[in-house]
Amino acid sequence: MTEKKRLFSLRAVLGLVALLALGACNQGQEGQQGVEQQPRPLPVKELHRSTVVVQKEYAATLEGVVTVEVRPQVGGTLQEIAVDEGQAVDAGQLLFTIDQRPYREALNAAVAARQSAEAAVALADIDVKKYKPLVENKVVSDIKLLEAEAARRSARAQLAQARAAEEQARIDLGYTHIEAPVSGYIAAIPFRLGSLVRAGQDEALTTLTDVSRVHAYFSLSEVDFVRFKQQFDGATVEEKLVSVPPVTLELADGSLYGENGKLDAVGGQFERTTASVRFRATFPNEHGLLRSGNTGTVRIAWTYSDMITVPQSATMDLQDRVFVFRVNDDNTVARTPVTVAGVSGGEYLISEGLANGDRIVLSGFSRLPDGTPIQPVDPDAKESSAEDAEQQTNQAEGA
Repeated sequence: MTEKKRLFSLRAVLGLVALLALGACNQGQEGQQGVEQQPRPLPVKELHRSTVVVQKEYAATLEGVVTVEVRPQVGGTLQEIAVDEGQAVDAGQLLFTIDQRPYREALNAAVAARQSAEAAVALADIDVKKYKPLVENKVVSDIKLLEAEAARRSARAQLAQARAAEEQARIDLGYTHIEAPVSGYIAAIPFRLGSLVRAGQDEALTTLTDVSRVHAYFSLSEVDFVRFKQQFDGATVEEKLVSVPPVTLELADGSLYGENGKLDAVGGQFERTTASVRFRATFPNEHGLLRSGNTGTVRIAWTYSDMITVPQSATMDLQDRVFVFRVNDDNTVARTPVTVAGVSGGEYLISEGLANGDRIVLSGFSRLPDGTPIQPVDPDAKESSAEDAEQQTNQAEGA
């Protein structure tokens, strides 16, 4: 074979190889396009409007129904501290004793002054009785009788003053025994035996809190306050409070308090800095579990009518907006923004963006562009079918 024939044969072989390779490549591309165009099986849910009850939570601070600062009404040194910090006391129970000696002496002096005034009145009565017949018989001038009667009035006034001073001395002596004005728990006691106290001092001897019932204070936003006025019956706020169902309290450890409470007061105005208004709920506290200063979370049941709910897992957050993947009639998907009105468990309450009967993709929508055709899968189908669909979805996403 000549050199020219050999070169021709080599070129023919190379051309044939190139044609075969090109054909195989075209077949691979067509197969790949076929895989990409095949609809992806994804779980789809049809949405329907319904009435939803949502437990909304509000941070609260707790206070006893009565909180009293115990202050001395008279001055002196503390001779007795009859209670300890944190102790439960009953109304009328002795708390502190102030040195009584100066007040006993003051009372004794007041008693003596009152007795002296009584004697002066008695003498004035005698003078009046003495001058009356003398004036009637014109033995003495009637001026004498007038003077005696005036002296008696003065003596009686002094007696009244002495009796008032005695009563005040008795009250001051009583103030040396400081008793609990209400039942409750003793707070910190900053004073010790021998401390000098005085009436009207700035610092209280202690604080006494009645926690047989506790108030939970929390704030509602303007939006929730409008909903409160719209949802509950009554012409006035007070009437609406009566119609609000009992509320619950979550404690700081996450447990639920065993007694329900009742809304019973609303603040008179909104706080400008927070645009919120203060509410108060009252809870029974027979066993003393709750104390003033505790924190908790008040839960109120709000009813949302004609509302669409979607699982939070079926949504996507993007630039402070929430999106779902709505399925069109031709089974293509469209990323759709929605407005969230609230949260109930693991679901969003949607007020705008979706209509009754709309369908959305529940999962597997990552890297899913608008207009992509899918194969809707019933999320309530057999577990095996759901697993198969999930595996196919993962394979498609991996491709």
